Amino acid sequence: MPLLLLATKLGLPPARPGGVVRPRLIARLDQSLAEGRHLTLVSAPAGFGKTTLLRDWAAGCERLVAWLSLDAGDGDPQRFLTYVAAALQQVAPGLGAGTRPRAPRLLRASSAPPAESTLTALLNDLAALSTGVVLVLDDYHVLDAPAIHAAVGFLVEHLPAQAHLVIATREDPPLPLARWRARGHLAELRVPDLRFTPDEAATFLAESMGLRLSADEVAALEARTEGWIAGLQLAALSLQGQDDVAGFIASFTGSHHFVLDYLVEEVLQRHSPTIETFLLRTSILDRLCGPLCDAVLADPAVSGRTCWPSSNAPTCSSSRSTGSGAGTPTTTSSPSCCASGWPRARIARTSPRSTAGPACGTRTTASRWTPSTTPRPPTTFHEQSG
Repeated sequence: MPLLLLATKLGLPPARPGGVVRPRLIARLDQSLAEGRHLTLVSAPAGFGKTTLLRDWAAGCERLVAWLSLDAGDGDPQRFLTYVAAALQQVAPGLGAGTRPRAPRLLRASSAPPAESTLTALLNDLAALSTGVVLVLDDYHVLDAPAIHAAVGFLVEHLPAQAHLVIATREDPPLPLARWRARGHLAELRVPDLRFTPDEAATFLAESMGLRLSADEVAALEARTEGWIAGLQLAALSLQGQDDVAGFIASFTGSHHFVLDYLVEEVLQRHSPTIETFLLRTSILDRLCGPLCDAVLADPAVSGRTCWPSSNAPTCSSSRSTGSGAGTPTTTSSPSCCASGWPRARIARTSPRSTAGPACGTRTTASRWTPSTTPRPPTTFHEQSG
């Protein structure tokens, strides 16, 4: 039976009313095309406006823009390539038409190189176009099939000059980004780029959210959210009807129920049980490193060293890494609104016992831990909290 395609996945998403135009970032995207890059990677956690930015850019792009909104059901290589071909056919009818009949036969064995014949036919069609074309893959982080990543890697490596790929994702995909970066094939937009600037935050709060705030209040709220767009929007919604605006802004953190609910739904529940356990157990820590995470996890089957890189970006708007000596890297999670309470509250919700059970034991473990290779005293915060 032919695969039934969902048409709403194959076009630009609807424009968001009251959105903030971001010419500095649109210029960056235009520049990646002008410089002949093969891939633009837009990588940031939930709520940084990746889709909105790309939608606004695509609507005014001089090239043809094919759009594919991905979901977890697209993890099958045959389905993925069929959707890619269909997305391209939306802007260039007939392009890739020969790939769809061959896909079932070529992709039946997922252990083989991922449908290079199918991809070669698609690339040849792209090379024959007389105009430039961009393919946007939105929400790429939902895909985890190695065959799909290999297929995308093959596409990027062999894209003709008039074709460009854009990937929007919450975490870096397992693609040879370092090699492409060194070759000049890769352009990147990340959290520092996507954060609202103070001027963008002021425009958003005044024009999109209808708030009349002083310059100092806007600056304080932008600082509290660190330019996290979803955080600004949730704060703005909470500010409706507030009499003490300054007091609310000063107290706005990740423990606010709007932010907590957003992060639980958009971040925590989208992780695997292993990563969720890691986030919950380590959420009481102010500073993180692999050995300390191992200590509080207390599970030899789960490694803090491997879980931390997988969970860091989607769980907070920013982080900074510092050296703790003797080769033990430590990370301080620093976003004011994202990291200051939401997982701790979640521990109480999800624990089968009272909060005093796992949380107290975890604090005790944390307070007694010290790097074996560094003569540093144990932390005292968790002694007091426990």
